[in-house]
Amino acid sequence: MNILTLDFETYYSQEFSLTKVTNEEYVRSPEFEVIGVSVQRNDEEPEWFSGTMAETAAFLTTFDWENSLALAHNAPFDASILTWVFGIKPKGWLDTLSMGRALHGTEVGGSLAVLAKHYGVGTKGDEVIMAKGLHRTDFPAVQLARYGQYCCNDTAMTYALFQKMAVGFPPTELRLIDLTIRMFSEPRLYLRTAALEAHLQAVKHRKQELMNKMLIEKDQLMSNNQLAKVLEDLGVVVPMKVSPATGKMTYAFSKTDEAFKALLEHENVIVQSIVAARLGVKSTLEETRTERFIGIAKRGPMPVPLRYYAAHTGRWGGDDKLNLQNLPRNSPLKYAIIPEDGYVILDSDSSQIEARTLAWLAGQDDLVDAFDRGEDVYCIMASAIYGFQVTKANERERFVGKTTILGAGYGMGAAKFQLQLKNFGVEVTLEEAKRIIDTYRATYPEIVKLWATAGNMLKAILQNQQTSFGRGNLLEVDGAKGIKLPNGLYLKYPNLRLREDEESGKVEVVYDTKKGKAVIPNRIYGGKVIENVCQALARIVIGEQMLMANKKYPVVMTVHDAIAVVARKAEAEIAKEYVELCMRLRPSWAPELPLNCEAGYGESYGDC
Repeated sequence: MNILTLDFETYYSQEFSLTKVTNEEYVRSPEFEVIGVSVQRNDEEPEWFSGTMAETAAFLTTFDWENSLALAHNAPFDASILTWVFGIKPKGWLDTLSMGRALHGTEVGGSLAVLAKHYGVGTKGDEVIMAKGLHRTDFPAVQLARYGQYCCNDTAMTYALFQKMAVGFPPTELRLIDLTIRMFSEPRLYLRTAALEAHLQAVKHRKQELMNKMLIEKDQLMSNNQLAKVLEDLGVVVPMKVSPATGKMTYAFSKTDEAFKALLEHENVIVQSIVAARLGVKSTLEETRTERFIGIAKRGPMPVPLRYYAAHTGRWGGDDKLNLQNLPRNSPLKYAIIPEDGYVILDSDSSQIEARTLAWLAGQDDLVDAFDRGEDVYCIMASAIYGFQVTKANERERFVGKTTILGAGYGMGAAKFQLQLKNFGVEVTLEEAKRIIDTYRATYPEIVKLWATAGNMLKAILQNQQTSFGRGNLLEVDGAKGIKLPNGLYLKYPNLRLREDEESGKVEVVYDTKKGKAVIPNRIYGGKVIENVCQALARIVIGEQMLMANKKYPVVMTVHDAIAVVARKAEAEIAKEYVELCMRLRPSWAPELPLNCEAGYGESYGDC
């Protein structure tokens, strides 16, 4: 199939650029203007064109997009222009930025300049800097010609980069890149503007009431004990942590405490407001997100921006300042997300996929069989913990069993497990937490062995050796590349090395991750490796299921281990059966892996 590589150059200024507004807002803005575009057919010379929007549209129609794959670097940007502005939908999309994330993670970097240098396919120019603030008609002829050469150079580099990256790149992953881009560039969801505006007014009203109260009772906000009491009265499980100074439990109320910051997304807007006020945030996340939703609703259908391979385990992440991955379960915003008339949204969530994958990978066959028979594994675990037959009627005991199954599978210690239970509102002593952890490990010894095997695998990578582990030696280990996954990509641990901890003096294994420009060493050990592996395998399963579901019903969103599609109302039940079938079908590389799901549909995302 032909590949058409393209690169748009667009107007930007100090006030109007992708650093100031989102991709969606930028392309749909009245200020948006195409300065020019370069298109390259296969390995031919790129063609540059600059003209009015109508002339540019005519130029683009000279290419056979319907029977070609479109290639770009950061394709969601170019795809949104090609589709939203010019109404052109190619056969499929390719994206070297997405491929770079999957192949290199944070090791190399994602810019075209950095990747081109890494692969030795050219050098990026800097003419774009001189284009700042210039509309198309502002360019002198000589400068516009140079800008065209710059754009053609980018296009040629992108094609050359793809030729290098495509060697051995999994075809399934290319299809997932295409699907991810289409969820953004060919949106099938809409937003209820009136409902969003009413919600925003309610949020602001409740916040103002709270702020008025806070002016009188500010001490409550700044006192840890009083703030904890306010949160508890609102039904919040107050986040706790181990104090590094005293070693004792204390409130996790600082700007660096993730559990506290997570309350900015609590389903109760009053809780959001309290936490925002304590952290010094002017607007709650609910306000800013609702305002962003309203803006999108006024401009058109709702694109779903997802970052392919956002995590090194391959999972998707939120993008374009619209993180749908962390909408609270009962958020009114979910009820504002709707399909087109005559359709329903169908959401299907893979049940306990990580716990199932862990049991299968470890060869813990009794647990695998229990999952396969549809037994309540939470009750089974709780029965082992408490020494009597636990049923769903024993809500507290079953919840402890559930938390153990879902949380103890990666080597969690007693203190952390105790804290996790406390954050869920269940108090146990440290001794009891240790007994529960010991019971889990005694009940499922093959899982414990898998942690040790993964620890030895880290040593193999450190020594640049090759080995394998997991059921049937599924996971191949290459000291130079990392852990090879069933989809052909690698789980990487960049700059893996031994390091002595400054405080404890203990030698530990660490690898590097990037946060902005900072390089941060992350501790890694056997249990954590297994967590990474299980998340990566679960993501591969979800990806395969998405592609299968998308054959009949357009996939419009994926959140964690769930897939959302749209289907005609008249065939909602048929669609539900088909999607459930897709999500229960076992992958070829794991025929014994028992999968299950829960699915529902409705006239809004919140109704599913």
